[in-house]
Amino acid sequence: MLKPNIFKFEVNSIKGEAVSLEQYAGKVLLIVNTASGCGFTPQIKDLETLYKKYQHLGFEILAFPSNDFGNQEQLEGAGIAEFCSVNFQTTFPLFDKIHVKGINCHPLYKFLSNKSLNGVTNMAPKWNFHKYLINKKGEYVDYFLTITDPKSKKITNKIEQLLAEKTTF
Repeated sequence: MLKPNIFKFEVNSIKGEAVSLEQYAGKVLLIVNTASGCGFTPQIKDLETLYKKYQHLGFEILAFPSNDFGNQEQLEGAGIAEFCSVNFQTTFPLFDKIHVKGINCHPLYKFLSNKSLNGVTNMAPKWNFHKYLINKKGEYVDYFLTITDPKSKKITNKIEQLLAEKTTF
């Protein structure tokens, strides 16, 4: 039986272009809700370091700016992209600002937050920089709370394990 996966979802890039998450099939993903005005915003630098370390092995970080916590993402589209590029020299994909909780929650985050949809656990983001780990088949594997450093062994060990797995579709 096929496990639920994220490939059915479509999101918008930071430039507003539609992106099917199916294009990430075969890659290990770390999905993160970000904000430019948060005390945890320096994690963007650590995310970029992580991205550069593993990208050539089939790893992607998908960053989704959100203003759902503490009104800490007041920028929009090009402003978010510029902030990340100028301050952190980001090269990982940035997506359009979305809601990651509540009644207007984006369908991707509804999936990530709800065990009845993802088949793993109920865990909605509690704050900015909540991280979800997705395997090469697009299946939910694990989550990491905001306080978990993106470069921590807890995260890098799991990424390395998933990158090493042989996957057939």
